[in-house]
This record gives sequence, C-alpha cells and structure tokens, in this order.
Amino acid sequence: MKKIVLALVLGLAAAGLSAPADAEPQVDSVRVWNELALTAVRATRATDADAARTYAMLNVAIYDAVNGLAHPARAHALVPGPGPRGADSRAAAVAAAHVVLVRLDPARVVEYDAQLQADLAGLRPGHQRDAGVRWGREVGVRVVTSRTDDGSTPVQTQPAGAGPGVFRAEWSGVQYRDVRPFAVTDPAAHVPGPPPALDSLDYAAAFAEVALLGDAAITAPDKLATFEFWSVPTGTGQPAGEWVKIALTVSQDLPLPASARLMALLTMTLADTTVPTVATKFTYRHWRPATAIREADTDGNPWTQPNPSWAPRAGSVGGTPEYPSGHSSYSGAAAAVLAGFFCADTIRFTHTTDTAPGGQARTYPSFSAAAAEAGKSRVFGGQHFEFSNQAGLAVGRGVATEVLATRLLKRTGPSHHGDCPL
Repeated sequence: MKKIVLALVLGLAAAGLSAPADAEPQVDSVRVWNELALTAVRATRATDADAARTYAMLNVAIYDAVNGLAHPARAHALVPGPGPRGADSRAAAVAAAHVVLVRLDPARVVEYDAQLQADLAGLRPGHQRDAGVRWGREVGVRVVTSRTDDGSTPVQTQPAGAGPGVFRAEWSGVQYRDVRPFAVTDPAAHVPGPPPALDSLDYAAAFAEVALLGDAAITAPDKLATFEFWSVPTGTGQPAGEWVKIALTVSQDLPLPASARLMALLTMTLADTTVPTVATKFTYRHWRPATAIREADTDGNPWTQPNPSWAPRAGSVGGTPEYPSGHSSYSGAAAAVLAGFFCADTIRFTHTTDTAPGGQARTYPSFSAAAAEAGKSRVFGGQHFEFSNQAGLAVGRGVATEVLATRLLKRTGPSHHGDCPL
C-alpha cells in the first residue's frame, strides 16, 4: 500500500497537482457512480462495445461538470464551460452522473434517484449546492444529447462467411466500426494491417501454439484459471469494466478533479478503442482457432495439421471474427492510460474480476503485466492466435497514446512532463 500511495503522490506531481495536508480525499461519488454503471452493464447484459460507451458517457459527464467549475479550467471533453462561479463541484458531479445513468438505464431509475438524494444530503444545502446540481444536470443532458446520433444504433450485422480463413458465423454490433469517437481524431489510423497469410510460417507458428495451449483435451488448471479470470463475458462488467475497477483501486487517494480526469481519459480511450477493433474484425473476418485447426487441410499451409476433434479450452469457438483480440485491445489501452497518467507503470495492485475462479484475487506488479496476462488468457482459452493478441495490445496502446497526448490538457502552460500528461 505504501508503494501505491507513493506512486499516487508522484502521479499528482507529474499531473501538476499538489496534495496539501488538508486536501480532501477522493469524492466517494466517483466510485459509487462508476460501481452503479458496472452494475447496470451486468444487469442489462450489455455488449463490450455498449459497456465501454456507457462508462465513457458517465465519466465524461462527471469530468465536464467538475472541470467547468474549475478556475482555470482544462480543455473539456464534450461540454465546454464555464459553469456558474462558486457552484459546488461535488453536487455537479453527482447530478451529471445521475442524468447519464437514468437515460441509459431507465429500469433502475429508483436506485439512481435514491443515490442522488443520498449524495446531495451529504453536502451543505444552499445556493452553491443548487447551482452545482443545475450545472451538472445541464452537462449530463448535453452529453447524452451529443451521443444520441453517434452511430452506436441501430445494430448492424455482418453475414456469416465461408471458406478457408473466414469467420463462419453471423455477428452483430458491426455498426461500431463507424461510431463517432470521443477523443481520437481518426479511428481508422489505428486499424492494423492484415493477419499473417494462411500459408506463412508465422501463421503456422501461432497455429501450433494455440493448438497446444488452448486445447481443452489437455489438462492445465493454471491455463484454465487464467482464461476464466479474464473471460468476463456478457453478464459481467465486460473487459472495459475490469479496467474501470482497477482504475478505481489505484486512484482512491486522488482529489475529485484528478479522479474525474483520470476516469474520463481512461473510459474515452476504452470506448474509442472499440472502433478500430470492430473495424479490423469486420475488414479481415479472420477465422477462430477452432475452425482453423479443424479445417487445417484447407489452409494451404504445409506446416499445419488438421484435428477435426479439437475443442478450445474456453468451451466455445467465439462470437466475433478472431483478429484482433478485443480483450487485448481494451487491456492495452487501459494499461497505457494508467501508466501515462501516473507516469509510472510499476504500480502494484490487487484485483478480482467478475469471473475470477472462486473469487480469488490476483496481484500484479504493473499495469502492463496485467494487460499481458489478460491478452495471453485468450490464447489459453483457445479463442485467439498470439498475433491477434499482439495486434490488439498495439491497437489499444496506439489509441491511448493519442488520447494522452491531446485530450483534457491544461489550456495554458506546459501540457506534458516528459511523456506524462499534466
């Protein structure tokens, strides 16, 4: 814990912030409203793309509500300030969060209303609180309005494919390849080149690896546990949600403005990572290892051998095209944002995912170590080739690099300390 606190202090310094003895701790509502969003994603069985969008809308609203009351303010995310001078930033944050979650998850409006009232009851009543509420509601409405035509609906589907190298099943959610980003200028700039050719040695090497490590017929409790830990399918907080949880863990001592900025940077990056990830899947339609291994006699590669009875350790083939790994994309993006924000990758933390076997936590020495394990877990599950893991990690890191370099920076003065955004 001492190492985490030290890293947070260094992160504050790198961000151009100070932490005087009487500084207020992180506002609980940042955590509470993100945990409510996680619950909503689980309850609504949101897709990974929809989940990332939800987290981004929530945290952008919180950030813009708080930032609009700061003097001087940083660059805004979606809603420029200024808000009313002297308004309570805590009231603004919870009011903005409330608007977003009520609009995105109306089935739980009673719970959101109760949380809002509890949060406001903890603040001093009066003009400042009321002004903060009005400003936060305005920001929340404007965030929701700005994303109503972002391309995330209606749902579009790519038909099932056929032939060697092609993903066979129909899959939905392909509209996300064209969704308007939150932070990056051109998501297409982050789309990688194609996977290795089916008849290449590189493909055969990746084929051999997943055929062994991801084979359900081979008993490997450690590989299975790692896959399950990071599997987080529909009905959980989804991959993006695990990194929201990690961010909340390592940022618990930050003051409200810094916490709001971190969560906005993180979730905008996660949401924007969805776009090139889906675009790449849609473009290349690469087959999953299960199909590839069972039908290796059709790939034209002399170094691959078919195994018609092969089954992935995960128990399923996978529901979207294989290249790249979406879990890897989200993990690479989040790890890069957290390391960039704190100007330190080697921050030790303990984490339990929604699908951790037996609820057992794991401890990681760095953000990148957790991302590497999350990506490799997809190979252990027989869901992805290693080249798709590496491509996903690179996509996420690329999006994160652009976001950290260009968004939510100071309006005047130096914007970076080395590679770290101030």
